[in-house]
Amino acid sequence: MERTARPNGPAAAAFVAAGVGSAALGVFTMLAETFEGVASFMELYAPVGPLSGKTTFAVVVWLVAWGVLHGAWRSKEVSWRMAWTLTLVLVGIGFVLTFPPVFLAFAPQE
Repeated sequence: MERTARPNGPAAAAFVAAGVGSAALGVFTMLAETFEGVASFMELYAPVGPLSGKTTFAVVVWLVAWGVLHGAWRSKEVSWRMAWTLTLVLVGIGFVLTFPPVFLAFAPQE
């Protein structure tokens, strides 16, 4: 049985899109926690508060990024090193931006 090589672009797109979604969650968390107007805008479901909007919008960003990257890389061979590095950097950004000492540093001083 002969195997045909498939391009790795669709898999790399999934990884990088996960990183984009993570970074988006971090940015939305920082914005909602530092600006009252953004927090009220992100309150899609009152019992949950702004968390409902942060996660919903992050999922939308993730899905859009996945679709765009998949379309762009569908038939391409992508550097795994670049994809993994970009994914880890984006996940790291998202992770760091969810910590109170970090997002409070961006809050307007009263």
